Amino acid sequence: MLRTAELTTMADYFVICSGRTDRQVQALAGAIIGELRDEGLRPMGVEGKANARWILIDYGSVIVHVFGSEERDFYGLERLWSNAVQVVRVV
Repeated sequence: MLRTAELTTMADYFVICSGRTDRQVQALAGAIIGELRDEGLRPMGVEGKANARWILIDYGSVIVHVFGSEERDFYGLERLWSNAVQVVRVV
């Protein structure tokens, strides 16, 4: 998770994760949406579910990026936002 609040007005945090297959990407995004819905949170928007290579889930101050492995390497959000403070890293 990257803290982006000091760098952009887009969101306070980016959560970045990835799956190895399209099915895993869809399952991760579905689990995130489902778990947060159970907590009473609904996304403002969801993009990319159809092709499942990069699913973006917008919760306003938190944006979740669920990538396929190749797309995560290609877009390199961690490199792009390298000035952001890394809050949590789970491998």
